[in-house]
Amino acid sequence: MADEKKKRNKKKKRGGSKKKKMTTEQAEASKSVSDWFFVGSSSPPLSSSSSLDDFAVTISSGSSSCGEKLVFELHSHSNRSDGFLSPSKLLEKAHNNGVKVLSLTDHDTMAGIPEAVETGRRFGIKIIPGVEISTLFCSRESGSEEPVHILAYYGTSGPAMYDEFEDFLAKIRDGRFVRGREMVSKLNKLKIPLKWEHVTRIAGRDVAPGRMHVARALLEAGYVENLRQAFTKYLYDGGPAYSTGNEPMSEEAVKLICKTGGVSVLAHPWALKDHVSVIRRLKDAGLHGVEVYRSDGKLEVFSELADTYSLLKLGGSDYHGRGGRNESELGSVNIPVTALEDFLNVGRPVWCEAIKANMRAFIDQPSDSNLSNIVRFDRTRILKCSSAWSCGKQLMDRCLEVWLTSDESESDEFESLRLKLSTVSITSKGSCLTVCP
Repeated sequence: MADEKKKRNKKKKRGGSKKKKMTTEQAEASKSVSDWFFVGSSSPPLSSSSSLDDFAVTISSGSSSCGEKLVFELHSHSNRSDGFLSPSKLLEKAHNNGVKVLSLTDHDTMAGIPEAVETGRRFGIKIIPGVEISTLFCSRESGSEEPVHILAYYGTSGPAMYDEFEDFLAKIRDGRFVRGREMVSKLNKLKIPLKWEHVTRIAGRDVAPGRMHVARALLEAGYVENLRQAFTKYLYDGGPAYSTGNEPMSEEAVKLICKTGGVSVLAHPWALKDHVSVIRRLKDAGLHGVEVYRSDGKLEVFSELADTYSLLKLGGSDYHGRGGRNESELGSVNIPVTALEDFLNVGRPVWCEAIKANMRAFIDQPSDSNLSNIVRFDRTRILKCSSAWSCGKQLMDRCLEVWLTSDESESDEFESLRLKLSTVSITSKGSCLTVCP
């Protein structure tokens, strides 16, 4: 009896096993986020559930009242930048952890998104195409610079003006090679004979090296005991082997994200020296949100700043797959359903405008390149029903069917674009889509 009483008391301390009743606001947010999740899906609509923990949407199939949590993971990395897992393995891990919506936010590249989308479809995981952009913030008071990372979230169609956005990222990646060599050079001057070839071998082919790759090379070569020591001893911001590359100014990155139809969010603000100035200045440039939630809970200081500047409150695990007790697991960050609804309420109209921009670009210049930009991240699903396509209008109708709700796609502007695209001839065969001369 005494043991049973102790168990009951422990349950009470942990909050017990009983779910809290949803508020009206939570119920409406849950329905809104779940409806978005099922856009373009053949899955049946969910039935409402009467209970919910504060941090997850409950989804269910048919009339069953027993739903599963719709877990969002909005900050993750693959081996296309400095993560340890391929996009496919990352998605498999996410699936095993119960993640239903994931944003792959590799550093300065979106190269892993197509693979993530394809694998996500197999596991029933919805992908929000993302990227974490390396930038520098310059203090107006002291003139000093510090690295600031900006997360960009896009709709399934990806960025508008993709070529311009990719050129922007490519310049940063090129700078990463220069930066990596400089870090190795500084380590050599510290009597650590690390070789550049060791770093590039770890990074892999066509991957711009980052600090994590240098840290892994130091560990493999036996110059540090663990990855954490590589950073705390040599590679931390301003450290003896730290170097900058070709990073743009933070405001420039935020403005470009806005211009290309993305939602911009300040990553891990707790790592900044002057987070108030950064948030204030970037808000003026168009910043949409700030990371507030971590696996260990909400950081009140950043939550209050988000309220002060009317910014979205988001968060993610920043998972790299390196293991160890200092890394948060995929899907471990609890974001309130009302915050997810706020995110989608901001993002969906922005992403809708990006679709229009990509369609307009194709109308203005009906090239294979502009055609490819439309289907870049969702080619397989879009072309699934393309056996008889002959014009751009059919392509657009298919895109809108899988990307948007009927309310979003039934507008005068989309109707005008449909009409113009009906005169653009295209052919489709399997996964190949081309413009007819």
